[in-house]
Amino acid sequence: IGRLLAMISVSQAPKEHINTIRMANRATKSGIAADIKAKIDSKYNPQQEKECLDWIESVIGEKLGGSSAHEKLKDGVVLCKLINQLRPGSVKKINESKMAFKQMENISNFLTAIGAYGVPKTDQFQTVDLYEAQNMVQVISTIEALGRQAQKNGYAGPTIGAKMASENKRDFTEEQLKAGQSIVGLQMGSNKGATAAGVNFGMTRH
Repeated sequence: IGRLLAMISVSQAPKEHINTIRMANRATKSGIAADIKAKIDSKYNPQQEKECLDWIESVIGEKLGGSSAHEKLKDGVVLCKLINQLRPGSVKKINESKMAFKQMENISNFLTAIGAYGVPKTDQFQTVDLYEAQNMVQVISTIEALGRQAQKNGYAGPTIGAKMASENKRDFTEEQLKAGQSIVGLQMGSNKGATAAGVNFGMTRH
């Protein structure tokens, strides 16, 4: 009966909510998927996670609630506040709703905003990685990538991780360029007068 009622509730839900309900009721992973999840979890670094959460608190000026990184970040509110501190106005509206699709919308808006801020797609987690805790290792990695990008973009607040290398552009004076051209000219000139005399490429002797 309970299962039948659950099916009825899903069928009566608005279309935009059905995927969210299915996601929330997804069965526990097994087989190959479970092995992949285990490999991901094996890369978990508590110290790395702590540094990222401490950095977020320093930037937004708030103490994060929750007992785990997943609980602290799951609704996307904190992440939206973070990018808005780094670049004000990046996320126009932060949803405070407890509804799943609204929380996932926050996460999606955060990912779009950090992409515009300069964080490559390859460094970004996917919404389900955070919302369903499928890959918290990648979530933390994305936050670190955002921290590096913030330094590169000139953010003067708290920092995390190593600073990204910036373009090493060199400006040469006209005298230096002429000197370089002279050296190349001398090198080319040293081959002048050389001939192919005595070189035999399969020619027949008479």
